[in-house]
Formats: sequence, structure tokens, C-alpha cells
Amino acid sequence: MALLTVRAAAAQLGVAYSTLKRWVHTGQVRTTRTEGGHHRVSESEIERLLTRQQPESKRRTAPAASTESIEGLSARNRLSGFVEEVRIDGLLAQVRLRVGDQSLTAVITADAVRALKLRRGDDALAIVKSTEVMIAKAAPEPTASRRKRTRRAT
Repeated sequence: MALLTVRAAAAQLGVAYSTLKRWVHTGQVRTTRTEGGHHRVSESEIERLLTRQQPESKRRTAPAASTESIEGLSARNRLSGFVEEVRIDGLLAQVRLRVGDQSLTAVITADAVRALKLRRGDDALAIVKSTEVMIAKAAPEPTASRRKRTRRAT
């Protein structure tokens, strides 16, 4: 995986250097940082961005029916993000999806990963079945005033 400078990546994308730099700083473009703190853009990220720049009609590779089935799905909890990691081991695969600043891990069949052609850097959608979700509330940390009261009581 070759890494390009922001200037070289901007040239490949056909956008101004300042535009790509702004996209990097707003999180629209995923980069890797060098030891010196400079941003580098991977070729896969450039491919992803080029795909987004294409008109909608050229972008579609799957038949419209597959898009309609997602739109018609009853699940309400849809989280869009990008694939951070795909690990295949035997019949199962582990897919880690980055959703904002959070990470979501799903275990699905290896066949599903192959059928979806999931790769690191791909945009993806996690659909959470509501009957399978648990919510927890973190215990509040004791404040200074609580600690004082507790010490006096003992």
C-alpha cells in the first residue's frame, strides 16, 4: 500500500491542495501520519474518494434491487462508517467498523465478507437488531464532596 503526500494525492484527485488539506482536517479523508506529523494518503483512500466523485449512474455496480432491499429493511438502527479491519478465520470473520470516534465489531460469516467484498477502508453500514441491544449506564465517579462525607461517616 503506497502512501502519497497530500499534494500528490490532490493532483490525482484533481482538486486543489488547500481543498484536500481542509478535507483531511475535517475528517473527510483518512490519512496516516509520519513520525514528523505529516499526513500521507493511501492509494485505497484515493480510490474511495474517486468513486465518490463519479456520477451516481456510473457508481452503481449492483442492480437497483439490492439497494431497494436495504431501503426496505425494517431495522431503524443503522450506523454508517468505514471498515477498519477484516479478519477471516475459517467459517467466520470479524469486521471492525469505525463509526465516528467509536468502533463497532461484528462477527459474520466469511462467505458474507467475500460476497460483500469487504476490505479495509470501504464504507459500510452496520444494522443493529433492536432486540439484541443492551444499554448500560456508567457508574458516576465520586466527587470531592462525596469523598469527604464518606470519610467523616466512618
